Amino acid sequence: MRRMAELALAVSFVGLAYAAEALEISLQHGSTPERRTRDQLLEVLKRYDTQRWTFTRKIIIDEGAIPHSHPVLTLHTRHLGEDLLLLSTYVHEQIHWYEESKPKQRAAALAELKKLYPEVPVGFPEGAGGEESSYLHLIVCYDEYQAMKSLVGERQATEIMRRWSEDHYRWVYRKVLEDEARLRAVVEENELGL
Repeated sequence: MRRMAELALAVSFVGLAYAAEALEISLQHGSTPERRTRDQLLEVLKRYDTQRWTFTRKIIIDEGAIPHSHPVLTLHTRHLGEDLLLLSTYVHEQIHWYEESKPKQRAAALAELKKLYPEVPVGFPEGAGGEESSYLHLIVCYDEYQAMKSLVGERQATEIMRRWSEDHYRWVYRKVLEDEARLRAVVEENELGL
């Protein structure tokens, strides 16, 4: 019985390692910080099973970029040595790919969110680049929070969301923490949860 459990655990680790290796990671400049971030990301993805939240396998590491999901998921080098922040950023950008695959559900959820929050901040640091994006980020960041709870536990996930609420999309992340039940209802009703 113990041998079977050990074998199952070994197979799980092989699966995690395969998932990380199956990514196609490019370096924009080939710099040391980009190489270190790539290596850190691969190690993080070997420790945490993100298959449920992985929707694109092509990734660029660009030390000069702001993380974004499209056209190619792009991460920066800002989180060197901060594994959970890098993990959260990776999951966040992956979730954008998921939301893109469900345009009807997303549109319905955005309409509901506009009723719940008639005014949203636009622009850094409180909101996203536009009104629509600020509403969309309520969904993306809610799903990010739920994913991080599954990956690292509620306490650490909450700490990360609090940190983000003092960094970028501040209003959005505060709402994710303050209005979790309301956002859950919108996300679940519109089949946008993961």
